[in-house]
Amino acid sequence: MKVLANDGISQTGVDALTAGGFEVITTNVAQDQLENYINEKQIDVILVRSATTVRKELIDACPSIKIIGRGGVGMDNIDVQYARDKGLHVINTPAASSASVAELVFAHLFNGVRFLFDSNRNMPLEGDTKFKGLKKAYAKGTELRGKTLGVIGFGRIGQETAKIALGVGMKVIFHDPFTEKATVTVPFFDGQSVAFDLTSVSKEEVLKSADFITLHVPAQKDYVIGKAEFDLMKDGAALVNAARGGVIDEVALVAALDSNKLSFAGLDVFENEPTPAVQVLMNPKVSLTPHIGAATSGAQDRIGTELAEQIIKILK
Repeated sequence: MKVLANDGISQTGVDALTAGGFEVITTNVAQDQLENYINEKQIDVILVRSATTVRKELIDACPSIKIIGRGGVGMDNIDVQYARDKGLHVINTPAASSASVAELVFAHLFNGVRFLFDSNRNMPLEGDTKFKGLKKAYAKGTELRGKTLGVIGFGRIGQETAKIALGVGMKVIFHDPFTEKATVTVPFFDGQSVAFDLTSVSKEEVLKSADFITLHVPAQKDYVIGKAEFDLMKDGAALVNAARGGVIDEVALVAALDSNKLSFAGLDVFENEPTPAVQVLMNPKVSLTPHIGAATSGAQDRIGTELAEQIIKILK
């Protein structure tokens, strides 16, 4: 049987599938050539990340496909229910990249409170001539310890982010319409752990009370955070989005940054990927990464291994 990993797969995943008797193809096929390639090669399994889409037209046109796999969590680039209704298996790896995304959230938070995103732009340009001026400009940082992190969306990634926050010494509040209560256990290197029982509060309370807000929600039709939500937030609060592009109104975000309503924003995802708005990219108060939340070697190894295990279980 043939597996097309169109957006790539870790070597651990390739090895596991090969050992299971599968032929793994890692050629990156352009979206408009995918139908012909799948039919010509009689592909049984197509694996994607966020770049390749698997819509009903492709599903209908490629009868050899038995499994559609998503390396990661969100499956908004796949017509999941349509595929399942047609008898296909649709799989993903919801737990594999949670820790990696959570750590990136905190990379943006630490980055923001100490102005590293701006300092790293200006030090190479002016560090040798305006050192004292830059030192003064970046001398009013704040600490995360003792502050409140508001988490909107409290699934696996939201809870992993909460673990780091609790370990740093932050207070955590969350809003999730599908999770009323959660026990978050923070593990330590020596096997000890501390458990925290948390209860969901209203979205409005999170917006009004949090010093920092992080989003962990799926793609959806309407903005989760727009002008009305920014107006509710504390003056000088900050926002991180490592979830999905399009859940924040970026026009309203830029306005909130320019008016000093927000102190900074950390963005790993954007409304218009892969061509984010220049106004966002050039804003001096935005910490930027190019959708790399799950892009660690550890996460990719776990993703590849989990996909392989699921595929072998289904087809073997």
